[in-house]
Amino acid sequence: MATLPDRKKVFAWTLWDAGGASFNAIMTTFIFTALYLTSDVFGSETHTTQVLSAGLTIAGVFIALLAPISGQHADATGKRGFWLGINTFATAILMALCFFVYPDPKFLWFGVTLIALANVVNEFAVVNYNALLPRISTPATVGKISGIGWACGYFGGIIALVLVMVLFIKPGILPLPEGDGSLIYRSIALFSALWCVVFSLPLLLSLRGESARTRQTSVKDAGPGGLAGIINAYKHLFNTVKRLYRTTPSTLYFLVTSAIFRDGLNGVFTFGGVLAAGSFGFSANEIIIFAIAGNVVAGAGALIGGSLDDKLGPKNVILGSLIGVLIAATPILFLDGKPVFWVCGLALCAFVGPAQSAARTYLARVSPPGEEGELFGLYSTTGRAASFLAPALFGLFVGLLGAQVWGVIGIMVVIALGLAMVLPLKPAPRLQNEESTF
Repeated sequence: MATLPDRKKVFAWTLWDAGGASFNAIMTTFIFTALYLTSDVFGSETHTTQVLSAGLTIAGVFIALLAPISGQHADATGKRGFWLGINTFATAILMALCFFVYPDPKFLWFGVTLIALANVVNEFAVVNYNALLPRISTPATVGKISGIGWACGYFGGIIALVLVMVLFIKPGILPLPEGDGSLIYRSIALFSALWCVVFSLPLLLSLRGESARTRQTSVKDAGPGGLAGIINAYKHLFNTVKRLYRTTPSTLYFLVTSAIFRDGLNGVFTFGGVLAAGSFGFSANEIIIFAIAGNVVAGAGALIGGSLDDKLGPKNVILGSLIGVLIAATPILFLDGKPVFWVCGLALCAFVGPAQSAARTYLARVSPPGEEGELFGLYSTTGRAASFLAPALFGLFVGLLGAQVWGVIGIMVVIALGLAMVLPLKPAPRLQNEESTF
């Protein structure tokens, strides 16, 4: 008889994704960095974008270096829930501190530093969050539950963005002083921090007892602390990479492959708001409305993709999604007007969610029990190692062809490369004698 997932734990797990939407959708994609931190109150558009890029690049280096040993340490000590909580609250605190990023060029680096640090600790939290997926699902429901998590993140973003528009964006219902336009965005940062904490608490509270029980059985494997512990962790990491190369090279190949196509998928959202405003003339309100619609479509796509994942396997979902992204992006290059961006942009959103979710489930399906944290740490590391591709190629094609919209070609090149590398990938193990009743 198949083991059924604990619905309460699944629900708490998906709520954490909804809480993370405040950082991903509001702070880094559509509102704080796009409309405030890179605005002309901090300097020229070119300068602010370059500073933000530099800060995020440095953050990516730290994530690449530290994410795998962070996950490895959580595996060994059994403190996955503890470190998930520490990094979640650290992310919320850093978002709240963005309230003190005043509209003056001398505060630009302060704001970028806060966002960059939040990226680091949020990624560490995501490592431990993703590593919980095999524990709260069954083999036959891992794809569906992963899809529900992604969808909940998108739907959480929808609700958060609607509240931001109603409460803060003019004419917002909160009685904010008229003379200080920056107060709107700085207050949104406080709202984002609160949102993150509220929706993360159910999962963190549910893990308290489990973390303590797991720690009692696994603390003996934690190894030494301090500098010796860090050195030991990297030795173990290198041994893991060598072991994967010898025993399961397909897993190592997947980590590299997924890093490339995930960077292209991230580029869709990273530059979506930029293109909407710069190339298609969207206003701030129109960008938020598009973001809400995009999250609705992406959430629906993640739900559908999650169900197909369990039936067809994650590789097929990834292939179909990447092909869909390439088809949906092509008209943006040759057609103009807001309706074109609405149709093509929403189509892109529909395919991003399933691909991201299926990538997560592929790794969850091939991760040996007790090694999920380390492998998802490597998942973050390889992703960050390739995170320069889409931004670099986007900028390259903008420079070569002289218009912002041509940067889409750069994202399409990364997606196409990832698609080519997925083709020879071995399918994730198919599971026998498991029935999903979740």
